Amino acid sequence: MKKIETFIQKQKAYFQKGETKKISFRIHQLKRLKEGVLNYEEEILEALKKDLNKSEFEAYMTEIGMVLQEINYTIKNLKAWAKPEKVKSPMVHFPVQSFLYKEPYGQVLILSPWNYPFQLCISPLVGAIAAGNCVTIKPSELAPNTSKVIAKILNNLYPVSYVAVVQGGVEVSQKLLEKKWDYIFYTGSTRVGHLVMEAAAKNLTPITLELGGKSPCIVDEEACIDLAAKRIIWGKLFNAGQTCVAPDYILVHQSVKDQLVESMKKYIFQFYGEGININFPRIINEGHFKRLQGLMKNGRVLVGGHYDEDKLQISPTIIDQISIEEPIMKEEIFGPLLPIMTYEQWDEVKDLIENKGKPLAVYYFSENEENQRRALQQLSFGGGCMNDTILQVSTPYLPFGGV
Repeated sequence: MKKIETFIQKQKAYFQKGETKKISFRIHQLKRLKEGVLNYEEEILEALKKDLNKSEFEAYMTEIGMVLQEINYTIKNLKAWAKPEKVKSPMVHFPVQSFLYKEPYGQVLILSPWNYPFQLCISPLVGAIAAGNCVTIKPSELAPNTSKVIAKILNNLYPVSYVAVVQGGVEVSQKLLEKKWDYIFYTGSTRVGHLVMEAAAKNLTPITLELGGKSPCIVDEEACIDLAAKRIIWGKLFNAGQTCVAPDYILVHQSVKDQLVESMKKYIFQFYGEGININFPRIINEGHFKRLQGLMKNGRVLVGGHYDEDKLQISPTIIDQISIEEPIMKEEIFGPLLPIMTYEQWDEVKDLIENKGKPLAVYYFSENEENQRRALQQLSFGGGCMNDTILQVSTPYLPFGGV
């Protein structure tokens, strides 16, 4: 662990030189990062296949493509973001002029997750570089192949005094959190989020916690049911449901439930076939696989329920006859299991979602604009879509995160 202390001191000294604050320097480093991603594209895709069995199409779209888009957008806008902003001054101060100056925090720690192990590591890095910081990255040990590629790319691009990659397990994360940082960016579970916040509080370190939650998908009686089914299945089954903003459960109006179930079955078979598709992403490890197996014991399986323990794959599964007291409704599923519940009155929807806490995402399907407005006014959530799923995180023009 002496190695950690050494590069932390090197980063501190390098940041104090002021080189990273130059806008030209930041843009140059972002261009180098883009070049590195493009040069190692095949190795990134191969690593994602080994870690999560992601197809080349899905891996490029959700990991590499999103990173390249973010780099391009950042390079294009960085000068405008970074320049001083003139603001008004009180009349009594005349002829004073007032400005806001942005400055980097300094040394940033990024702790990234395993579900999108490349994108959710490199995207925060883009922001940290753009803001003029020195960065230490701890990729997830649960996606070891991707972690190695990330280390290879960044070690070839940058000196450790500027960007360092630290690999290892929980003990390494704990050692890193014991150090004093100027900012911490963590993506992962709520349980670990508590530990990160506790560690940051000791040094009054500002943090970003990107955690998960139970994101509902609401389908009312005036929805286009076939379209809703297609888009719910598409959004839910990205990365085998191992997505923080995936639809976690469905609340459908009693009058259209049967129609929705039949349409979802149709699209599951159309997209993935019956049983287990060999190209379907796998569950990250045995522990998560067994947890999902346990959750499948709740309710009645309407479609799916197949699994291959050797390959850690679970087929897309819709589960009926679920109560809010069962385990599957008490924790984030993070897998290809989709519970479906019904309602008759809007207040039932509102009360259930409020009792679960503010979700990271809400998806609402309805052709009734008044119903859409009601949902926006009465539900509090981080981001979401009307008549679609997931798309809110694929645009650089909308912020991402909690409420």
